[in-house]
Amino acid sequence: MAENHLTVAELAERLGVPVQTVYAWNWSGEGPDRMKIGRHVRYRLADVEKWEKAHLINGSRRGVA
Repeated sequence: MAENHLTVAELAERLGVPVQTVYAWNWSGEGPDRMKIGRHVRYRLADVEKWEKAHLINGSRRGVA
């Protein structure tokens, strides 16, 4: 299971954000899908990758010649 799932700390490290940011995303529903196992939150790697892909920004700029 550990290979395909990330903890809150592992997700924060992967994304380069503070752990508190991940908790804030959980509270607001902005972060990747998650599951709760007892008191523990885990993120499926496939869901994290899907969320990351959805947040890619195209490198082109509008109105720039």
